[in-house]
Amino acid sequence: MNYIIIVAGGKGLRMGGEIPKQFLPVAGKPVLMRTIERFHEYDSDMGIILVLPHDQHEYWQQLCREHDFHIAHTIVDGGSTRFESSKNGLSAIPTDAEGLAGIHDGVRPFVSLETIERCYEAAEEEYAAIPVMPVIDTLRYVDSHEGGHNVQRSDYRIVQTPQVFDIALLRQAFNQPYRDSFTDDASVVESLGCNVAIVEGNRENIKLTTPYDLMVAESLVRN
Repeated sequence: MNYIIIVAGGKGLRMGGEIPKQFLPVAGKPVLMRTIERFHEYDSDMGIILVLPHDQHEYWQQLCREHDFHIAHTIVDGGSTRFESSKNGLSAIPTDAEGLAGIHDGVRPFVSLETIERCYEAAEEEYAAIPVMPVIDTLRYVDSHEGGHNVQRSDYRIVQTPQVFDIALLRQAFNQPYRDSFTDDASVVESLGCNVAIVEGNRENIKLTTPYDLMVAESLVRN
């Protein structure tokens, strides 16, 4: 059995409101519900684990009642860091489970089914896989003295989620103490010396962080 851990710990500050961004409506439906629906559509048997700050559990359950949302999922408490939240989500997977576990940002509701499939299929072969996209803007390295210099954008990729791993490998990685170098879940696994395969993501798989992102999200739903 495969799993997806959906991490939703946002406070909504960059959105400029009091409602955490994962609960904001897009075309009338909370972002987080759209994210869960996407993985359920990919695999209705997938185990879904939702990581939320403890003080948001009750509000989420209220939203589920209001929207008649019944996709089965397990809720666990978030942590003070992404590392801790992912580790808490991983702890909800049965200790004897085999297969793959993905970790996904709760505010990326537009990941395509094809991207999800590519990630899980690659992780089945390579033990670890992440979706990436080419950089389309010019990149400049900035230093403190000379104003910096341009770098070859072809050498870089934009990293998305879900990041998918063999469950046993993921448990081993998250048994390590936290380090500042753990910038995402893949970096935790890479610290063991493991290679992480890259697959094609999808351009619409944006992380909803600002009011502008919400406007884009409304347009994506309409179209």
